[in-house]
Amino acid sequence: MSWQAYVDSSLVGSGHIDKACIVSAAGDSTWATTPDFQVKPEELKAIVAVLNEPDKTNGAPVVTAYSEGLHVAGERFVATRVEDRHIYGRKEKTGICIVKTKQTILIGHYGENVQAGNATQTVEALADYLINVGY
Repeated sequence: MSWQAYVDSSLVGSGHIDKACIVSAAGDSTWATTPDFQVKPEELKAIVAVLNEPDKTNGAPVVTAYSEGLHVAGERFVATRVEDRHIYGRKEKTGICIVKTKQTILIGHYGENVQAGNATQTVEALADYLINVGY
């Protein structure tokens, strides 16, 4: 399966995610994306800094994500949860779920008519699958 097929089928095709992308774990290249979801290099750099921060409670990138928010595809999201491999964020009635695997970062955006739990479960399930097959 191609990276684009994961975005189109596993994420957007679920009905729980309306926009998504898959990027390298280093945040330096985009492997697949929906056409209207362009995450900028500086946004990816900030996401990688949060995901790589060993101190998920008091580390500077994590504190910044909670206090100033996280920008994804030009939108500012308030970080609601930051843990070992994921970041969840909200903007009014929409949100994002970002999950890191060994070699990728999955970023899923969900709309106002989707329950956050369904969206995060969709992205987390794909991440689990990719980890199990070595990615």
